[in-house]
Amino acid sequence: MPVTTDTKPTDVVPPVAGLLLAAGGGRRLGGRPKALLEHEGRTLVERALAVLEGAGCGPLHVVVGAGAHEVRTRLAHLSCAVVHNPRWADGMGSSLRAGLASLAGTAAGAVVVLLVDQPGVGSPAVARVLAAHRAGASLVAAAYGGERGHPVLLARRHWAGAARAAEGDRGARAYLRAHADGLRLVECGDVAAPDDIDTPADLGLLAPPPPPGRNPPLAH
Repeated sequence: MPVTTDTKPTDVVPPVAGLLLAAGGGRRLGGRPKALLEHEGRTLVERALAVLEGAGCGPLHVVVGAGAHEVRTRLAHLSCAVVHNPRWADGMGSSLRAGLASLAGTAAGAVVVLLVDQPGVGSPAVARVLAAHRAGASLVAAAYGGERGHPVLLARRHWAGAARAAEGDRGARAYLRAHADGLRLVECGDVAAPDDIDTPADLGLLAPPPPPGRNPPLAH
C-alpha cells in the first residue's frame, strides 16, 4: 500500500524591489547630474544601488535622466534595470511614475524608493523600513526626529495611486499625506542622516571625515 505524505504548500514571499530615483540635473549645482557626484571613491548612483542591494532589495531599478549616457556607462557592470525618464526636468514626480511603471511586469510585492542625493542614508535605514513591511505595514517611511523622510516603501496596491498623485517635485509626498492614517513611520535618525545635496554648500557632505583623533580645521 503506497504511503502518502501530507505536504503543506510553502508560502512564497514576494520580493521587495529597490527603486532609485537618480535623474536630477543638479540645476543649483551648476548642471552637474547628482548621480555622477562622487563619494568615498564611487558615484552616488553606484553607492545608492549598493545600499538597496545590501539591505536585501531586488530587483533593482534606477531612473536616469540628466547625463543618462554616462550614468548608464557607470552602471554597466551592475545587475539593475536602467529606466530612462525623458521628462526628468519636470521633477521627481515624473521619475517616480516612470520607475513604478517599469516595475509593473515584475513579481515585486512592494518597492523601496530611495533618492540618489542622500549619502547619509545607508542599508541600515533601508533594512528598518523593510522590517516594518515584513511585520505587516503596507506604507512605510523612514523618520528623522519624527519627521517623515526617505527611504519610503510602497506595497504594490499603492503604486497606481502614488503614480497618479506624483506631480512636479512632490514624488510620493502628496499620496503619503493623504494616507497618513495607514503610514508607518520608522525612526532612523540614529543610523542615518536625511541631508540631501542641492547646492554647492551641500557638497561638503561628500567630503571624507577627518582622521580619528584630529579636529577639522577652524573656519577663518
